[in-house]
Amino acid sequence: MTPDDITRTFLDHYHRHGHQDAPESSLVPPPGDPVLFTTSGMHPLTPYLLGRPHPGGRRLANVQRCLRTTDLDEVGDDTHLTVFQMLGSWSLGDYDIVTSLRWGFDLLTDGFGIPVERLHATVFGGGNGEGPDDTARDTWTGLGVPVEALGEDNWWSNGPTGPCGPDSEIFVWTGDGPPTGTPSSDARWVEVWNHVQMRYHRHPDGRLTPLPHSSIDTGMGLERLEMVLRGDRSVFTGDGLRQWVAAVGNWGLRDEDLRVVADHLRSAVVVLGDGVRPGNTGRGYVLRRLLRRALTVLWRDDPARTLDGLPPELYADTLRRFRQPVDVGALHATLVDEERRFRGLLRRGRPLVDRVRERGPLTEHDYHWLHDTHGLPRDLVDGLLAETS
Repeated sequence: MTPDDITRTFLDHYHRHGHQDAPESSLVPPPGDPVLFTTSGMHPLTPYLLGRPHPGGRRLANVQRCLRTTDLDEVGDDTHLTVFQMLGSWSLGDYDIVTSLRWGFDLLTDGFGIPVERLHATVFGGGNGEGPDDTARDTWTGLGVPVEALGEDNWWSNGPTGPCGPDSEIFVWTGDGPPTGTPSSDARWVEVWNHVQMRYHRHPDGRLTPLPHSSIDTGMGLERLEMVLRGDRSVFTGDGLRQWVAAVGNWGLRDEDLRVVADHLRSAVVVLGDGVRPGNTGRGYVLRRLLRRALTVLWRDDPARTLDGLPPELYADTLRRFRQPVDVGALHATLVDEERRFRGLLRRGRPLVDRVRERGPLTEHDYHWLHDTHGLPRDLVDGLLAETS
């Protein structure tokens, strides 16, 4: 199934169960939101999970582009991406977790054709004053799916405050031969979907108070599901990433380096597509950091490599997949200009860092001086130090 097929199958399934399409949001949250980027499908729906009536009703579904910097150091493995698409469904005070899990099981087995023998679930086993989620456990057992009860890993929240609750996660076996072990003991069990019971609001002091109504929030990564349905071992073989891997591979990069550069450049295109521009603070700095991390890897053994040679069709395909009507020429010009700026910064920064290091190991004062006076962030300074160590 292509990503378009998967999305259509997902939305059609929930439309048959009375769900309306929730509008997709930008990666950039509205003014006043404390987070830099939309990190999950539920993030734009937070006010409605807290009790406000949604104009679309109490049953919703959509596909939402998301960005997570918390997983940045894991990018380069088989399953993590910085920017990805999330398939989501919501019950805003309507049906319960039993219904959500049963509908999810039907979609995975009938809609996507995953044999029940390749499924494993985890549920909240209790902790922090909350008892185990016996309802979710009994539902999975009744459907013939093995269950593992875990602790904090199955308590979901979108941050230190806000809506939260017990989470049931669904895993698919990706190994050869019959499934063995459990999700916590064998990495060949890959998580594809979680179903969260949004029961509580966590306050800044850590208190939990019940929400006006209990809701269900589910999220399933499109790229990871595509990997599982293809029978592949890596998200980088999917339709939306394969072209990036091929283009980056032309530079001679391999393995983790290839994946990091492909992910970061693709992510930068999507961030640019939502109107963010490179800068020294906030969202602009996240974008700048993605590009500079990619360029640092790219130039590690050949400083002559340049983004100028990437085909415009690559940008156009990514923007289409993320539903972003952006001028490709302007986006390309921004990338090339940021590359030029970074080359200049490196040219000026190397002798500065060398001069400071001649006095001995860098101190916190040195780092602050290099950043505040010369615009050299700490991670860049550390990279320059590593080059000559």
